[in-house]
Amino acid sequence: MPADPATHPPLSPPRGHAPPPFHRLAGALRRAAPALLLYVVVRLAGIVVVAIVAHHTGRSMWSALGNSWDSRWYAGIAQHGYGTTRPSRTPGIVRSDLAFFPLFPGLERAVTALVPVSLVVAGLTVAWVSAVFAAWGIHAVGERLYGRRAATMLVLLYAVLPHAVVMTMAYSEPLMTALAAWSLYALLTRRWLWAGSLALLAGLARPSGIAVAAAVLSAALIVLWQREGARRDWRIWTGALLAPLGWLGYVAWVGTRSGGPLGYFRIQREWGSRFDFGRSELDFIRRLVTDEGGTPHLAYYMGVAGVLVAVPALVLLILDRPPLPLLIYTLVLFVLAVGGSHYYSSRPRFLLPAFPLLFPAARAMAKARPRTVAVLTGSLTVLSLTYGEYLLLFSTTAP
Repeated sequence: MPADPATHPPLSPPRGHAPPPFHRLAGALRRAAPALLLYVVVRLAGIVVVAIVAHHTGRSMWSALGNSWDSRWYAGIAQHGYGTTRPSRTPGIVRSDLAFFPLFPGLERAVTALVPVSLVVAGLTVAWVSAVFAAWGIHAVGERLYGRRAATMLVLLYAVLPHAVVMTMAYSEPLMTALAAWSLYALLTRRWLWAGSLALLAGLARPSGIAVAAAVLSAALIVLWQREGARRDWRIWTGALLAPLGWLGYVAWVGTRSGGPLGYFRIQREWGSRFDFGRSELDFIRRLVTDEGGTPHLAYYMGVAGVLVAVPALVLLILDRPPLPLLIYTLVLFVLAVGGSHYYSSRPRFLLPAFPLLFPAARAMAKARPRTVAVLTGSLTVLSLTYGEYLLLFSTTAP
């Protein structure tokens, strides 16, 4: 669905004399500074809450943030390379670390090679730096489309999501979101080589990185179809060709190590993850409502709530008519998150990179009274901080 020219700026940089890149970057950072400060304050508050609760319960904050669940797998890859397997609860099935994409553990290893720190510190360093760049990229996209105030509201909403604690863990979501946001911004400003290169890296960060490649490819097809002269622009072709190479390259490499081109998907099935068009999701919701699945965790209820909130948010986004590449990016992430089986408590985490879902709410908040904004964001902050420490320190399911 094309963007409304009256609502959104064109997908091209302004004409005329452009300031030097450093000046543009400094200006963008200066405009984003208030939003980034809000983001950092909220997420630091989350870390402080986790530290206080961990101290009073005799647990380790650093272990919860940097050495739990997926963080352990990433640290193992960073330290020993690929090849680790662990038995699952299903007899005869083992789980392979090949299910995890290589960019995040590669950066962990690079940090430990440059600085004498532990893998936990390295992982948190990569995640925290990525989270700030993700917030900056989200602001850049929001400002480009809707203006500075809406962009600030967008970043603030992103900071207070119930699962936002994941952005302070040694997980790959912060890295993926940062790469995706800046690739989308590059698309909006027609920087094709940047868009394709960042999409390539996003494809090495997470399986859902294919959504960024889909956005770049769709943008290139639109331009090539609409503008005959664009077909002679080598940058468009190069960006489009680069975009899927990270994802395709890793999946192909896993295939060479696991007995066939579809080896990666077999490994995902061994983890209990397969794409079934949402049938298992609907069945899980039914069992949760009817109590057929036994005593569920709070995280399961929050996982279902996250999906149920995401559905109307997606509808509102479609009605808002964003640029088509951003809509395709969001749709692919939504389908991948909701259409798969297993890991129901992690559904909101899988949707974290889908920040365009917050566009309609951010635009509404930009027009709301300051008191309304304060009450809403204050309530969401309390929920986010409380649920974040529960996920890290008390939940027995993966965030």
